Amino acid sequence: MGAEVLRFKWVAPRHGPRDWSRDQWGAQQGHGYQPFIHNGGGPTPGYSRPYAQSVSQPPHPPNEFHGNTKSPFDDGRFQPKKRVNDIFFLVFFILQLLGFAALSGIVISQWVKDGGLGGGLGSGDQTGTSVTLNRHTVYLLLLITAAGLFLAATYLMLARAFTQAIMHITLILAIILNFGICVYYWITGYYSGAIIFTIIALFSVFVYFSFKSRIPLASLLLQVVMDISKHHISVYFVAFSALLLQAALSVWFTFTAIAVYAKFTPGNPTCGTTSSCSSGKVAGLIFYAVFSYLWTSQVIANVALATLAGGPYGCWYYFGPRDQGQMPKHPTLSAFARASTLSLGSIAFGSLIVTILELLRLILDAARNNASAEGSPVEACLACCAGLFVGCIENLVEYFNRYAYIQIALYGKPYIRAAKDTFRMFKDRGIDALVNDSLVGTTLMFGAYVTGLLCSLFGYLYLRITNPGYNANGQYTAPVVLFAFLIGLQCSLTLSSAIEAGVSTIFVGLGEDPQVLAMRAPALFGMITQRYPRVVQGVPRV
Repeated sequence: MGAEVLRFKWVAPRHGPRDWSRDQWGAQQGHGYQPFIHNGGGPTPGYSRPYAQSVSQPPHPPNEFHGNTKSPFDDGRFQPKKRVNDIFFLVFFILQLLGFAALSGIVISQWVKDGGLGGGLGSGDQTGTSVTLNRHTVYLLLLITAAGLFLAATYLMLARAFTQAIMHITLILAIILNFGICVYYWITGYYSGAIIFTIIALFSVFVYFSFKSRIPLASLLLQVVMDISKHHISVYFVAFSALLLQAALSVWFTFTAIAVYAKFTPGNPTCGTTSSCSSGKVAGLIFYAVFSYLWTSQVIANVALATLAGGPYGCWYYFGPRDQGQMPKHPTLSAFARASTLSLGSIAFGSLIVTILELLRLILDAARNNASAEGSPVEACLACCAGLFVGCIENLVEYFNRYAYIQIALYGKPYIRAAKDTFRMFKDRGIDALVNDSLVGTTLMFGAYVTGLLCSLFGYLYLRITNPGYNANGQYTAPVVLFAFLIGLQCSLTLSSAIEAGVSTIFVGLGEDPQVLAMRAPALFGMITQRYPRVVQGVPRV
């Protein structure tokens, strides 16, 4: 670019007197993408410069038109139609949530009325009976929820304070934890788990050295996103609000699951002489509770992602930094209003697909554990292979969903159309290579994995130390550890979605208008240009 000034002008669209978009965005119409003058002959990677520079733009007549016209409102961006998309899945989501609330109210009220099964914080025979889970487990999982909340928040603060080093810290910490758990399982004689974690530990070492060369680009991308978030406190407000909602949902799920066990487990004193208690009923109700918990937690995280993508991150990319005066007022609140109303059905649709795959993977993991416990290595191996296959499909769906949600947040598209447009954009721009090469999502996933491992390890050690009566033979160790891992994982994933929203929004913006990134973050654009020249080529948008 040299010292060339990049200028983009556009004609402000006309709106009717009752067009809600004019009230919301009208103050910003009349300005195009803000130019960036780069001194020194071109962008070079670095970390010390700000995420964008303020540049005075000469005024231009609002009705002037040029061939390189660019508008933040192109193709209906930030101006969705006033209609509810994917209404069937919106209704389905609301009904399942109401069903979970009804189930929770029934079992918890009965459980509280019966005074629970005793127990509490402590050890030995005073922590409950040998029939099923009890109040002791509630206290344990509440502590795990608090631990997951604390660990997830700590990780976000570390990412902000040590942006450049967080990649190495997370990957190395994951390796250490995997080897630590592996050694512990070998020592305690839990050989099936030891073999699995040995493979995972060796694979994590391979991943670290394979990804090491990709860390500079990912670190610079994370630096840009963290710099944007520093100028928009709403990013952290949305992230912590979603995290608190996730923690509250985890607590709700914890009480419901324990109350289901307490009310319907055969032999439980609350069953009396009725035939309403059975292991099949417990399994069915727990399955529904887990389904509702996973789906609702997915929706919470994805609404937060859409709010941030359609709010501070999307507005930063297309309008420029706030100090340039082009960004709309209250972008986060407006984006949340769209995500939680008109686009909620689309978000629920995409979240349901991932939830079904995640449930299937959990069922296969449970089958593998049962086969290992019963000494059936062939069945355990088959279940493990099937679980890996389902996990690959789940990752692929999540891969596309994340960017489909950005399309939904920016344009208000239905889910199917957003997914198709995402696939088309990746195919045209070749941006899939760039996304695959980014370690930001992988690092955040490893961070969530570490949080889940620490929570499950805490739950496991607590059971071993306190030795509750219901777990005298270790029969409830696996479900308690699994619940702990899910709670820690979901809390961390919800919080990290604030960072992934920024990364994903930049990728979507890069696929649509790559020249804008040259103005917003020239260092990042320079590194991408060097490594992925196809991404910045003038491929026409469909």
